[in-house]
Amino acid sequence: MTTEFDYFIVLAAMRTGSNLLEANLNALEGVACHGEAFNPHFIGRLKSDDLLGVSIAERDNDPSRLIQAIRAAPGDLNGFRFFQGHDPRVLEPALADPRCAKIILTRNPLDSYVSLKIARETKQWQLKNIKRRREAQIEFDAHEFEAYLEQQQQFQLLLLHSLQSSGQTGFYISYDDLNRLDTLNGLAEWLGVPARLSSLDDTLKPQNPEPALSKVTNPDEMEQALSRIDSFNLHRTPNLEPRRGPAVGSYVAAAKTPLIYMPLRGGAEGPVTRWLADLDAVSTDKLSTNQNRKQMRNWLRDHPGHKKFTVLRHPLARAHTAFCTYILSTEPGAYLKIRNMLRNRFKLPIPGQLRKDNYPVEQHYEAFSAFLVFLRQNLAGQTPVRVDGVWSSQAQVLEGMSGFAMPDLILHEEEAATALRDLAHRLGHDAPPALGKVAPDTSYTLSDIYDEKLEALAAEAYQRDYLQFGFGDWNPLTGAP
Repeated sequence: MTTEFDYFIVLAAMRTGSNLLEANLNALEGVACHGEAFNPHFIGRLKSDDLLGVSIAERDNDPSRLIQAIRAAPGDLNGFRFFQGHDPRVLEPALADPRCAKIILTRNPLDSYVSLKIARETKQWQLKNIKRRREAQIEFDAHEFEAYLEQQQQFQLLLLHSLQSSGQTGFYISYDDLNRLDTLNGLAEWLGVPARLSSLDDTLKPQNPEPALSKVTNPDEMEQALSRIDSFNLHRTPNLEPRRGPAVGSYVAAAKTPLIYMPLRGGAEGPVTRWLADLDAVSTDKLSTNQNRKQMRNWLRDHPGHKKFTVLRHPLARAHTAFCTYILSTEPGAYLKIRNMLRNRFKLPIPGQLRKDNYPVEQHYEAFSAFLVFLRQNLAGQTPVRVDGVWSSQAQVLEGMSGFAMPDLILHEEEAATALRDLAHRLGHDAPPALGKVAPDTSYTLSDIYDEKLEALAAEAYQRDYLQFGFGDWNPLTGAP
C-alpha cells in the first residue's frame, strides 16, 4: 500500500477522548497508534521501558530515533498521541513534515476541564467495566479554568497557524464524533489506508456522561463565572446515543386520506395504526407500509397536501412498556438474550420463568428501578447492550427521521385523540373515529408502582426527552403528564 503519509500524530489534550480514538485506530487493519510515545514519564504505555526497540533513555537523548522507528514499523501506517507537556522537540518537526498526518482531536474545554479534575479526584483515568465507575463532584475554580482555557486556545492557535503557514491541512475530529462510524471511516479514507471499521470499539465507556453543571459542587458560581461566555452550552445534555436512521419502512400511509404516521417504537403504534385504518373504513392490512425511500417519495409526490405526524409517549410510561414487553416477558418477540444478560450481569431481580405467584409487585418495583438505572447507562454508551429502538430516546429517533422528512405534527399521547380528530376534520372527514388506548402493561401497570423515585430515574435516563418535549411528571391517576 502507498499513502501520502509516512506516519501520523494525534494532537490532543487530556480527557478529550484520545484513548477511544486510539482504540478505533488500532482496530483498523494495518494501522497502529503507539500511545503517548513522548510522554516524559513513560514511553507509549504506563510502566513501559521501551517502544519499538527504543528505550526511554535513547528516546530522551534523541527523539528523532523513535520517530524513525515509528515510521519504519510494520503495517500500513503507524503513529502516536501527543499532548502539551510531551517532548517539545517532537512537535515542530512533526508539524513541518507534510509526510506526517495531523489528526487534531478537540473537546468542549469546560467538559475536558471538569473531567480532568474528576479523574484526578477519583484516580480513574479509563473505564471498561461500568460497575467499577467512581463518581465524584469537583469544585469549579474560575481562575484555574481561565488559565486552562487560555492554555488550550494557545495550543490550538499554534497548530492552526503552523498548518496555514506551511500549506497543510489536518483532520479535525471532536469528542462527539468518536461515536460516529462514518466519521472514523472518513478518517481512514483521509489517511489513505484501505481498511474500514464495521463497528465502533466499545471497550472504553464514557466516565462522566452527565451535564457539566451536575458534576460540580458550586454550579451557581460556575454559571456566574461563565455568564459572559456563551460557547460552552452549559445546559446541553450530552448525546452519546448512536445515530438512528429514518426507518422509512416503518411509516404507515393511510389507504385514501393523504396522511402518514411516522411511528416511535414503544409508543402508541397499535392504537394509531388502527385509527388510521378506521379513518378510511379499511382493515389495517390495506394501509401502505414497508416502503423504501423511493416508494415513499413517490407517495409524497402523488399526495399533495399530505400531512405527516408522530406521537410521543411519556418517557417513564414508554420505558415501563419496553421493560414489561421485551425484558420481563418471555413470550415470542421478547429480547431473551438481553433479558438473560440483564439478569446475570446487571442483576435485575426478575425470575427465569414468569409464573403467577413468583413475582410480587414489590419485586416488580425493584426490577423496573434497576432497569431505569441500566437505561441511563445504556443511553450514555456505558454498556455492551445495543440501544434498542423501543427504549432509545425519542429525540434521537426524531433526529434520525429528519434525514428523510420531519413530521408536520409532533403530538403527545395525551393530546393525540383531540389533535387527530381535528386533523381528520381538516382533511375532509366529518365523523372521524375515536383513538383507542394503548394496551395496559402486564404483569403490573405503571400505576401499581409509580412514585417520585421512578420519575427521577426516568428523568436521569431521558434528560433530552424531558427537556426538548416539555414532559412533566407522569400522572398515575390519568396515565398522562
